[in-house]
Amino acid sequence: MTDLDEIIKTIRQHRDILEEKYGIAVVGIFGSHVRGEEKQASDIDLLAEILKPVSLLELVGAEIYLSDLLGIKVDLVPRRSLREELKESILKEAVPV
Repeated sequence: MTDLDEIIKTIRQHRDILEEKYGIAVVGIFGSHVRGEEKQASDIDLLAEILKPVSLLELVGAEIYLSDLLGIKVDLVPRRSLREELKESILKEAVPV
């Protein structure tokens, strides 16, 4: 699944599971898929808000869940973990989910 609208729709349909089971809210998509520069091997970059304390294992579990759901490798990036030098450009580029 690489159509941006379909990706957003699918994530929204699974919002409750992501929040309740994994403690995250996907708030945006950024990167090559937003810019229309994705290649066959491109992953999809998702910006997430962490809603409760979560372990690295839980974040990886959420990435696997989303990857399986979307049929494409997902890179889940917590908003609070954005590197300062990239933060502004990522937040500007991000398409809300």
